[in-house]
Amino acid sequence: MVNRRRFLTLSSLAGLVPSLSFSNSKLMHIGSSISSSTDDSSVSDLSTAGPSPLVISTWKQPKANAAAQAVLDGGGRALDAVEAGVRIPEADPEDMSVGYGGRPDRDGHVTLDACIMDEKGNAGSVTFLENIMHAISVARAVMEKTPHVMLSGEGALTFALSQGFKKENLLTKKAEKEWREWLKTANYKPIANIERHDTIGMLAIDSKGDISGACTTSGLAYKVRGRVGDSPIIGAGLFVDNEIGGACATGLGELVMRTCGSFLVVELMRQGRTPQQACEEAALRIVNKQEFKDIQVGFLAVNKKGEHGAFSIQPGFNFTLSRNKQTQVTDAKSYLK
Repeated sequence: MVNRRRFLTLSSLAGLVPSLSFSNSKLMHIGSSISSSTDDSSVSDLSTAGPSPLVISTWKQPKANAAAQAVLDGGGRALDAVEAGVRIPEADPEDMSVGYGGRPDRDGHVTLDACIMDEKGNAGSVTFLENIMHAISVARAVMEKTPHVMLSGEGALTFALSQGFKKENLLTKKAEKEWREWLKTANYKPIANIERHDTIGMLAIDSKGDISGACTTSGLAYKVRGRVGDSPIIGAGLFVDNEIGGACATGLGELVMRTCGSFLVVELMRQGRTPQQACEEAALRIVNKQEFKDIQVGFLAVNKKGEHGAFSIQPGFNFTLSRNKQTQVTDAKSYLK
């Protein structure tokens, strides 16, 4: 898997419910064809279909999309679809930017951030969560089982355990080996798109036309302990308004938080922009105010019509779209060529 270190190192410090049963050992598959596009356009062939059920996610995520699409094919809610989808990379130790196997902070601790939003505007989030593989399902439990939106750190862990989640070590031998190698120099220099992967953000539209979204990550590798990025922040890493559409972000979270990136994308769509135009304008807000030579941010959006858009500052960002039993990975347009 091309993954996130090249993308996220540049983005460095430059700073459910338990009753829902998903298998961690068996990936869900659907009989869809998977293709890849290197065309500079972020509007793929699948965008010509109407507002039929769809799944769209940041980066090359056909397995995650397949799990989400299977829920939609069974007539399920978009909310259930996005949770099922992002649980796939959360359980994959080879995906070292999310969940189990994620790269640790500089002290050797794997900490997770996640958020989820449904079609009614409800939201749940967890930050600085340790020892629980499926942060996204804990975030959903926060949304559905508490009066709160966000729980953090020890409180999030205590809540997760009270809901029946299993406590486990998330630091794999591979991630630990890389971390110990990093400790020899402790060099924190960002490099754009080093692994061409990052946080997974996912949006889905179900058969009723309802939109939901999810976002989950283990954050920047070797970050200062306690750092939280945009991924669990409603309006930064993810935002959904069922009347308009949804958006998610990837890259250096600090820049996304400073511009309320995903909220901005949705509000631009509310004002009449297409998803593509909205993603481009949100990225330009960052470009116009920040030194962007060594940083990356990408946005992904879908509107109520089922139209989508994607745009990033640096080249190298791609996304996965599944619709009408077809799945396509497409390179997004970028500000820099």
